Amino acid sequence: MSVKGMLTLEELKVGVDTGQVDTVIVAFTDLYGRLMGKRYDAGFFLEEAAEHGSHACDYLLTVDMGMEPIPGYDFANWEKGYGDFHLQPDLGTLRRASWLDRTALVLCDVLGMKSHAPVPVAPRCLLGAQLARLAKLGFTAKAASELEYYLFEDDYESAAANAFHDITPAGWVIEDYHLLQGMREEPFTGAVRRHLRDSGVPVENSKGEWGTGQHELNVRYADAMTMADRHVVYKQCLKEVAIQQGRSVTFMAKVDETKAGSSCHVHMSLWKDGANAFAGEDALGPVQCTKTFRSFLAGWIKYAPELTPLLAPTVNSYKRYQAGSWAPTRLAWSYDNRTAGFRVVGSGPSLRIECRVPGADCNPYLAFGALLAAGIAGIEEELEPPALFEGDAYQAKDLAQVPTSLREATDRFEASELAARAFGPEVVKHLTHFFRTEQAAYDKAVTDWERKRYFEQI
Repeated sequence: MSVKGMLTLEELKVGVDTGQVDTVIVAFTDLYGRLMGKRYDAGFFLEEAAEHGSHACDYLLTVDMGMEPIPGYDFANWEKGYGDFHLQPDLGTLRRASWLDRTALVLCDVLGMKSHAPVPVAPRCLLGAQLARLAKLGFTAKAASELEYYLFEDDYESAAANAFHDITPAGWVIEDYHLLQGMREEPFTGAVRRHLRDSGVPVENSKGEWGTGQHELNVRYADAMTMADRHVVYKQCLKEVAIQQGRSVTFMAKVDETKAGSSCHVHMSLWKDGANAFAGEDALGPVQCTKTFRSFLAGWIKYAPELTPLLAPTVNSYKRYQAGSWAPTRLAWSYDNRTAGFRVVGSGPSLRIECRVPGADCNPYLAFGALLAAGIAGIEEELEPPALFEGDAYQAKDLAQVPTSLREATDRFEASELAARAFGPEVVKHLTHFFRTEQAAYDKAVTDWERKRYFEQI
């Protein structure tokens, strides 16, 4: 079934010939999940880049948030001269970018410049490798990521000039499901719903969330790679429409200690021969399921603590995990219970597991890759999940806890035998250095909290 906004090469040619498209963005994500790439003249893209691809500097997989090249990576460094890698457009991702004038967008796989083999540390390639492992077991994966974000009346430039202090949320009441407040923000939310729909990202709905100016906009589930692609297009669209409207959005996991965090609940199920491989006749509490379901769920519960940096990649991520905040603190599974880290929902063909650990700051390729690696391990090891949890997981002190800091999570990731087995030692080393670089930047920063607390009183 064709999806509105997606383009074939022939359709792109027609768009170029009729003047509807004159620019093609060729893009991939860095480790943070930010889109990087180039803008091509659409005619030149058709003549050259569509088939032969493009290139970019390999330092883009070793930079920090400020785009500074960070020493200590084996993949790319000054000693190697920071060469290029190859960008191969995945033409199945070619789409209109309807929020931009006469523009199309295509996502790329990052390949070695000479070998043209996938670069293991590139996020989309990491997910692709886990999907290939899953395919060897006879399964495909379907997924959905539910992103939350905060909308502000200030534009990014003025917010930055004010050091992100005293910025005005687009709303003054908690607006969870609140249609009146949602109406006030419809000039933005309605615009992005329509742009996403017209850019190959089918939209289900939008709603207010549990914070002033906080929203959730859900897009239709798809195979895991397509869903991850939709996720990064979604974030780019929302940020750029906010810029066009003189506003700003943030996908920080915790933008304010007094407000709800922003999550990225990930729903996932496995499929085989066109049927949901989770749905079956075995009873697991209220769930009618299969051995595959039980083992996949058990893999998530056992290995999530070792893979948490791929779900929660920043220092800020861990400030979201607060009791009574809708973010999980305990790694239990439940049926339709939002206090636990893993919430089972649906039945029959719709049976799936929701992981509530990722925040809106996650890179979807890394997050989906981590969840697949954990689930695959559960299947291979024929694990069984613990008993169904019922009640308030926030109060269950005997349950395993979500790691409480990026430092703790990174230590566990670096030591994980599963991570080395699933991703390879070079990937674990690369990502560990990435997470430790982020932690080090925070450790040496002097924060407003410190000045307020110590300036006079110490």
